[in-house]
Amino acid sequence: MKHGAASIGGVLDGFTVGVTADRRWEEQAGLLERRGAVVQHGPVIRTLPLGAEDRLRAVTETLVSGPPAFLVANTGIGMRGWFAAADSWGLDDALHAALAGTAILARGPKASAAVHGHGLEVVARGRSERLAEAIEMVLATAQPGDRVAVQLDGAPDSPCLDRLRAAGLDVIEVPVYEWRLPDDPRPAVRLAEGVIAGRVHAVTFTAGVQVGNWLAIAAEEDLDLALLDALNAGDVVVGCVGPVCADAAVGAGLRADRLVVPRTFRLGPLVRAVCDALVSRTATVRLRRVELQLSGNVVRVGDWRAELTGTEARLLATLVARPGVVIPKEELLRAVWGDAAGDTHVVEVTVGRLRRRLGAHADAITAIPRRGYALR
Repeated sequence: MKHGAASIGGVLDGFTVGVTADRRWEEQAGLLERRGAVVQHGPVIRTLPLGAEDRLRAVTETLVSGPPAFLVANTGIGMRGWFAAADSWGLDDALHAALAGTAILARGPKASAAVHGHGLEVVARGRSERLAEAIEMVLATAQPGDRVAVQLDGAPDSPCLDRLRAAGLDVIEVPVYEWRLPDDPRPAVRLAEGVIAGRVHAVTFTAGVQVGNWLAIAAEEDLDLALLDALNAGDVVVGCVGPVCADAAVGAGLRADRLVVPRTFRLGPLVRAVCDALVSRTATVRLRRVELQLSGNVVRVGDWRAELTGTEARLLATLVARPGVVIPKEELLRAVWGDAAGDTHVVEVTVGRLRRRLGAHADAITAIPRRGYALR
């Protein structure tokens, strides 16, 4: 699903960015669109709060009757959701009293802020924002038999919990929400197709589980290997909100050197990091008395602007990368279509369309008989 309209003239004009999140995706889309990008939303995850009468209430009552020595606050949304649920059951004061003497360790600033917002203190906060770091802090001081409550983040059981159990600790899981595949996978499939076809120039992930979910959805359409190849090829900017998300992406098969991770693990810095990476891919060459600039699927020659298809943009990008050099049709077939043995007629047809889009600047693409094409 395409969202809104790009701001023509923005630094991301010509670029399409895929957003895979379900929570706060419109906020993310707004940040990108204000910079000129077109946003394609393909949610690969569904965040579901657990019902009021299921495990969460039972766990809350267990902790009220037997307060934990330690509490690991994993996520801001999870802690706020837990406190809100307890309030709806009339257990808010009892939960607050039970946790007042608990050593609370936060995975990161969001979880810490949620705890402080409930009037409780955090004794330590992880610097890396990895759950494993908070678990290490518990293991450093806990004694066998101590009760440790861990607020879960919606993903499958973490190996970190096994470490606590192996240390002889009484681990109580606090399940506030869970992550599932979306009810309608079609937008995620269309986003995968766009990445594979070169129509999408960047993709963002705000939770590690999103990467695995997307590949699982793509696998149902036999697109997973092609999607993974496209993400690893280097043509697509892959933004991960933080190191935990990046670790999950690498675990799913993405190359670490292809990932863009902001220094501050938040949504705004993620958008800025992706923006900077895309802007750095804008190509500019001098043609006679004017400059040609290619940004994603938009080409500008002087004050003139035209939107290209993904194939046309890739063809022009190949020529722009080596201005003045004659590039054989077979090489263009390999670079743009991935098949050097294909029919060269498709190159001729695409060049013809590209020239028409260039209008008065069509002669910038020169045909060299029996050799290929050059940008001059």
